[in-house]
Amino acid sequence: MTAFTPLAIPEVILVKPPRIGDARGYFCETYARPRFAAAGIAADFVQDNESGSARVGTVRGLHLQAPPFAQAKLLRVLAGAVFDVAVDVRKGSPTYGRWVGERLTAEGGEQLFVPHGFAHGFCTLAPDTRVAYKVDAVYDRDSEAGILWNDPDLAIDWTIDAAAAFLSDKDKILPRLKDFDSPFTWGGGRT
Repeated sequence: MTAFTPLAIPEVILVKPPRIGDARGYFCETYARPRFAAAGIAADFVQDNESGSARVGTVRGLHLQAPPFAQAKLLRVLAGAVFDVAVDVRKGSPTYGRWVGERLTAEGGEQLFVPHGFAHGFCTLAPDTRVAYKVDAVYDRDSEAGILWNDPDLAIDWTIDAAAAFLSDKDKILPRLKDFDSPFTWGGGRT
């Protein structure tokens, strides 16, 4: 049975589907809407994405899309490993500005559900890492936003030396959380 484990910010959920193995390898059901809905994840996924990162220390994030194109995400690693991070950016939330992170690996098959109202990013821990993720809204360039990956107020432990991080030019100039006007407001429930 798939295990759903809320993290320290309980809206962010670690998902661990079981693998059934034999001499050929394994089989794994990575997503089944009824099981996810029963665990409180009712996102209606509409788009699948995949990223590939050649270098260890590649940081992608911290990204989000503003409503009405806000995206909940379900991420898993197809090859390699990442340290995956979600930052609460919901105004009024008791965990506003806090982050949670999990190591996700292709070998372990872990997944992370990141709901609306969170900035998301990851750092690759292995070369040639590939990440697949489902989202519940299509990409909209005009709605994209983000937070600086190494904002000192967040103090995220990316598990790598900051000098070794490899980022896009766009991610290097994202604002700090204190300069970000979040479009999300906490409503007290899971999204």
